[in-house]
Amino acid sequence: MVEISEGQKRVRQGQMEVREKFEEISVEAAKGRSAANQLRLDLMFEIVKARAEKDSAKDAFLTQKLRSVILANVSL
Repeated sequence: MVEISEGQKRVRQGQMEVREKFEEISVEAAKGRSAANQLRLDLMFEIVKARAEKDSAKDAFLTQKLRSVILANVSL
């Protein structure tokens, strides 16, 4: 009976450790998604600004950069 109780305690402790690690990973993933979203928004804003200024070279460069950022996030 004592062995079963100790085994259950070890299992619970292991489950708590896994749960904590999972929560840490979830927080880090959310930070990464947030940073990626901010980068895309910044690029979109710069594209709109370049188009308003009729700077087609800058528009094309930023549009290509935005496409590569989006494709990089899709492949993850």
